[in-house]
Amino acid sequence: MPGAARAEQRLLLATTSAGKIRELTALLASLGLELVTPPQIGTILDVEETGATYEENARLKAMAYAQATALPTLGEDSGLEIDALAGAPGIYSARFEGIPDGPVKNARVLELMRDVPEAGSGCKYVCAIVYVDATGVEHVFEGTCSGRITRLPTGEGGFGFDPIMFVPEAGGTMAELSSEAKNRVSHRARAAQKLVAFLTQL
Repeated sequence: MPGAARAEQRLLLATTSAGKIRELTALLASLGLELVTPPQIGTILDVEETGATYEENARLKAMAYAQATALPTLGEDSGLEIDALAGAPGIYSARFEGIPDGPVKNARVLELMRDVPEAGSGCKYVCAIVYVDATGVEHVFEGTCSGRITRLPTGEGGFGFDPIMFVPEAGGTMAELSSEAKNRVSHRARAAQKLVAFLTQL
């Protein structure tokens, strides 16, 4: 068992997103930690994401939950940056134009991209993870995944913008990939891999 698992048996995932919890649970499985969520411990906070960057928003969530629970905590923030939209929706991805995640929001993005040629449809997913350890010290890990916006949504897996985010290195949209394939190339996977490497060296 890694040293991190001996020293800190529990890790709180500071999110209530089912998709993020599912992916982070798989990505961090090798650590051997007991991963817990806000509903499981009976502490659900309404943390306002007022940061100007993914890192700042992840920090706000991680610190709020760490202070409220005294548990080592992982805060995460991520978004989709589209070149033709000047980086939008970016840090506002979850609340872009007030539309809930899913088909309606994806349709709105495709509408905005309607007249953009494929050569200009580049985009990237960005993820920041802030890990607050048992002593209150924070550690930051980031990951990105580049691709392009598709003409039509494709695939049934994943969540959020995954059906319209084509990843050339994987040969499909995020929503077309198996969970295992997505967890090798995604922005969240790449940030989590850095966290795992850090914790296993402790």
